[in-house]
Amino acid sequence: MKRTSILSGKQMAQRIERIAFQIYEDNFDQKEVILAGIAPNGYEFAVRLGAKLDEISKLKHKLVKISLDKDSPYDKLAQISITDKELNDKVVILVDDVLNSGKTLAHALKVLLNVPVKKIRTAVMVDRSHKRYPVAADYIGLSLSTTLHEHITVSLSKKDEAVYLS
Repeated sequence: MKRTSILSGKQMAQRIERIAFQIYEDNFDQKEVILAGIAPNGYEFAVRLGAKLDEISKLKHKLVKISLDKDSPYDKLAQISITDKELNDKVVILVDDVLNSGKTLAHALKVLLNVPVKKIRTAVMVDRSHKRYPVAADYIGLSLSTTLHEHITVSLSKKDEAVYLS
């Protein structure tokens, strides 16, 4: 299967920095934000956003992992690595690598809906705009129109940082 590079590692780093600045601008008055990454790639993306926030601001953040079975999310609820009490009155940034139909983000949101958070925002590296669920990204690295047959891969490994279309 042929892969086409859409973003290089350097371009991804620039977009991560831009998103980090947007998060800081929108939340400069907060004591702390929660970066809730959907494992595995969304969590790694959240780690990178957190590192960039540390470089550009004094905004405190807490990294949180959300785990869910993306193939059968109806069978088990998503799990979050933080207590409800720690989420109270906090800004939560829900982070994933690719927004396709919105299904993954919608199921990840379930763990946050019964907690009195201040606000929930979403950040994605690539938004494919194939919405089936009413989920939109607030912070986007790249908006890309694709066919339903094409696949986007976000590689966040140190050896191969890039976004590919196949």
